[in-house]
Amino acid sequence: MSTQSFADLGVSSAVSHALKERGFTAPFAIQTKVIGDVLAGKDVLAKSPTGSGKTLAFMVPLIDLISAEDPRPSALILAPTRELATQIVDETYPIAHARALKVTAVYGGVGLEKQARTAAKSHIVVATPGRLEDLLRRRAFGLDNIKLLVLDEADRMLDRGFRPAVDRVVALCPKNRQTLFFSATLDGEAGKIAMEYTTGAARHEHVPPPQKAPDIEHRFVKVTNDTRVASLVSELGGGHDLKLVFVRTKRGADRLVKRLAGENVQAAAMHGNKSQRQRERALADFEKGKVTTLVATDVAARGIHVDNISKVINFDPPGQTEDYIHRTGRTGRAGERGVAVTFVSQDQLGEMKKMTRQLKLSDELQSAVGDSPHQSHRGGKPSGGGNPSRGRPSSKKRSGSGGNGGGNGRSSGPRNVASAGSR
Repeated sequence: MSTQSFADLGVSSAVSHALKERGFTAPFAIQTKVIGDVLAGKDVLAKSPTGSGKTLAFMVPLIDLISAEDPRPSALILAPTRELATQIVDETYPIAHARALKVTAVYGGVGLEKQARTAAKSHIVVATPGRLEDLLRRRAFGLDNIKLLVLDEADRMLDRGFRPAVDRVVALCPKNRQTLFFSATLDGEAGKIAMEYTTGAARHEHVPPPQKAPDIEHRFVKVTNDTRVASLVSELGGGHDLKLVFVRTKRGADRLVKRLAGENVQAAAMHGNKSQRQRERALADFEKGKVTTLVATDVAARGIHVDNISKVINFDPPGQTEDYIHRTGRTGRAGERGVAVTFVSQDQLGEMKKMTRQLKLSDELQSAVGDSPHQSHRGGKPSGGGNPSRGRPSSKKRSGSGGNGGGNGRSSGPRNVASAGSR
């Protein structure tokens, strides 16, 4: 955190007091860099990763630049997922309230009519592009009075194919608006549209200091269609620690929850076909430990930010390397050790060989599916654990790949053991 206060950056006393009541007494680095420029009316391009405090970097000055008497909506924040949209609103609602401003989230999966009425009365709308276009087509409100436009996690919006929708939305906003563009990268396509959407923008880049690599054990388990569920039950074991299970499809998530119930394992599903209320309830029950196993798809898991997940299990292997990094990064947080287990059947082996080469986990995969499945291998790379008392010997690799770039981390002393099939 900075030695400056929010007031030193020009933030109003009302907003500074609201921040203090929320426990924010000093700005983070990205907030120190950005807030002054936003308050000065400049367009801003900011390269900043998730978790750096970027939400308050744009919302704090935005709240100060809007008055309760302004026409509504006066500010629009575009976000790639409804989880992020609701997170932004939850984090900033009390701060906006300090200046008598209303803020609401707009996203799919809930009723249109009520959402339209609420958004039309709000000063600040935080929206996913698809649902926003739905409401604009219904003429629930217009964008003629937008003073500030924010694109949050713009690179993710591009990855999700939202470029055409974002272009259409931006075109409906006044040309003399102030635009804030936040992204994990300002290169390539993200950098190109950043320049198209802004004018004379101040550019800021926040590179967080190096952090200790997460302590994650990586294991691979050879399975067949007949043994996959039994292998999962074995990996889940007993106890009250939290486990996150990944599947590829929404239907697969629901089906797996039912099959686990038949094995006397209580689990909850989280995916895009669930209503927002169902997703919030499943996540709340998981965080509180009422349900210790959560079955999720990749997209739904973007909204899961829980520090004490002891094990991530890829029931279905990830589709690409980035998905593996994202999935496994959900464990080994806050200084805790984590375990990442991936089930691999014979028909998935070729795909996984390519992926593990990129992740530098080839030895672990080979130990699991090779000709000598019971053989243990020692090595200096990061490694995995799980529940060695249940099932056969397994290959571990303790690593920092879960979330910081793909298994290049090293840690002292862990050994390499690979899992060769379960009961």
